Amino acid sequence: MNPPRTPSWSLVVPLKPLARAKSRLATAVPGPLRPSLALAFAQDTVAAALACAAVRDVVVVTDDATAGVALAELGARIVPDAPAAGLNAALAYGAQSLRAAGARTAVAALNADLPALRPAELQRVLDRATEFPRAFLTDAAGIGTTFLSAAPDVELRPSFGGPSRLRHILSGAEELQLELVDSVRQDVDTGDDLRTAFVLGTGAHTAALRAALPAGFAGSVHQPQL
Repeated sequence: MNPPRTPSWSLVVPLKPLARAKSRLATAVPGPLRPSLALAFAQDTVAAALACAAVRDVVVVTDDATAGVALAELGARIVPDAPAAGLNAALAYGAQSLRAAGARTAVAALNADLPALRPAELQRVLDRATEFPRAFLTDAAGIGTTFLSAAPDVELRPSFGGPSRLRHILSGAEELQLELVDSVRQDVDTGDDLRTAFVLGTGAHTAALRAALPAGFAGSVHQPQL
């Protein structure tokens, strides 16, 4: 029997105020439902991350009070977005706050909109990422980024947003070439993304909202698997 793993990663998850989140879902999801979906995505992401054996802690950088309370109840540590200068500034600040607190773990940035995230798949990504000073995983579209890691004492240097895959390559980060990690790649920006997430099987918080979605959204719920 294998001995239990020692948690060795700290994750940083950025979350903008819920009222402004998921604007690209506007053509597929009614406006009043989008903040609830954004929170559900984040809850399922954080819950799955905390269920991963390699993860020591999760820091959520957000100024949204409602999200802060809900995610703290799951076990995340909430850090206010002090820079208030966008996604990458928030990620860098979250990583710096971990290092300032004396954390000697590797640090990784993880998108907040991974509602189908499975702990076992995140574990595979983290295991491979330990081989490189900095590494990243591209999104399902092959253009953006859902995960960026930095070894202890290595600066994270996030460059998320838009065609971030190329920017992370140019920054010297290693692109992780992995199969069977679809749940770590599948962020949700569009209605098609959400449908795909439901096909993969979302966490319980997102699944609980599917009955309120327009016709055409169907899916299943998965249980975290280590």
